[in-house]
Amino acid sequence: MTPDADGPAVANVEQAEAWNGDDGRHWADQSERFDAMLARFTPVLLEAAGIPPGGRVLDIGCGAGVTTCAAAEVASDGAALGVDLSRLLLDQARRRAGSQGLDNVRFEWADAQVHPFPEAAFDTVISRFGIMFFADPAAAFGNIARAVAPRGRLAFLCWQRPQEIEWTVTLRSALAPFVDLPEPDLHGPGPYSLSDPQRSRDLLAASGFDDVGVESVREPVSLGGDMAEAMAFVEHMGPVRSLLFTTDPATRARALDALREALSAHLTGDGVRVGSAAWLVTARRS
Repeated sequence: MTPDADGPAVANVEQAEAWNGDDGRHWADQSERFDAMLARFTPVLLEAAGIPPGGRVLDIGCGAGVTTCAAAEVASDGAALGVDLSRLLLDQARRRAGSQGLDNVRFEWADAQVHPFPEAAFDTVISRFGIMFFADPAAAFGNIARAVAPRGRLAFLCWQRPQEIEWTVTLRSALAPFVDLPEPDLHGPGPYSLSDPQRSRDLLAASGFDDVGVESVREPVSLGGDMAEAMAFVEHMGPVRSLLFTTDPATRARALDALREALSAHLTGDGVRVGSAAWLVTARRS
């Protein structure tokens, strides 16, 4: 565990460095596009969470604060706290809350795996794809559980296996002939670490949660309002960024042409929309 010079201790050091480095800057620069990409998942999460008007909500991996602010609006007589490892995104979250005139929401830079949350301080915990990045998920869920009041509710979204996610398959299939793509990591900290629903069930049961439910949610993600916007957005995603830095210009051009052709098949009147698959996980604190 490494202390931060300006804040609390951090267990997930590599993740903290990434989210306050190039990855964090990329997400901050593209935060509006990422939030638009995931917009259809937000109401699904909030409905599952069942936040009461006086709810005390904790949002794990809150990013630029869209879900935290939405939860604060539902918990109009309560309060919402968003935590994240990225100071860059938290700055945006605070500006968002200010622009919406919300006075019952706040944000903290924190590693939820080790942060000393007040015991039993929250009756609802939510996360929209922000809970898959722990180096020690058992410790993280145990720490989160201690912050939840008895019979408090947990609801989070995490990605299914990459082969189930159409937009991931589309990007990887288009690029595979031109660049050597590493296999997605299904076990370490990363977007697919909870892609096996049984792992979520086991972690939650061991952490003191019961009534665990896992439901498949399939919604399209929006990659852009038109092809130019979609290409500008996906060029900064992991597999495409690797292509831009590791191939010669001619190969790069052919790969981007292939990617453009693949995405054009998903161009609709509402922009470029490609299918995705997530798990909606819910539970109660024992």
